[in-house]
Amino acid sequence: MRTYIRSHLKGGTYFFTVNLAQRNQNDLLIRYIDELRNACRYTKQRHPMIIEAMVVLPEHLHCIWRLPEGDDDYPMRWRLLKSHFSRQIQKNEFVSDSRLRKSERGVWQRRYWEHQIRDETDYQRHLDYIHYNQVKHGYVDKAVDWRYSSIHLWIKLGIYTENWAALPDLIEQNWG
Repeated sequence: MRTYIRSHLKGGTYFFTVNLAQRNQNDLLIRYIDELRNACRYTKQRHPMIIEAMVVLPEHLHCIWRLPEGDDDYPMRWRLLKSHFSRQIQKNEFVSDSRLRKSERGVWQRRYWEHQIRDETDYQRHLDYIHYNQVKHGYVDKAVDWRYSSIHLWIKLGIYTENWAALPDLIEQNWG
């Protein structure tokens, strides 16, 4: 078994990618968007954090969280969010033998990608990545056309324009 070394900075800001266990032709996250929103609220009420940015795609999501001063326990927040969401939806997903032995559902991948935001440039790069992702995956031609994105808030704040991520020079950028 692999040992994952996670970054832990109390009060840190982190970028996450979280995937469903079954990613192929799965629209669970947008089909149950209200349940996902409830799970986010439920988690934030018990363990505060600020969701700076987020995009929810059919089978994965990206977000930036800022944790309170003195707190670095994002793994517990992800456990809580994933389990609360999973309890709200029907049990009809494939469950592997190893998950059955551990009495787990088969909704989420066990692991997730985490990256500690290092500075303002790193923050902006990840913010752009989040808000471009729906275009990158071909769900929309313009970032603003995706309903499940915090880009709408960032447009209201004047950080992005309505036509951001629709211009050819942005589409050709290396987002990885």
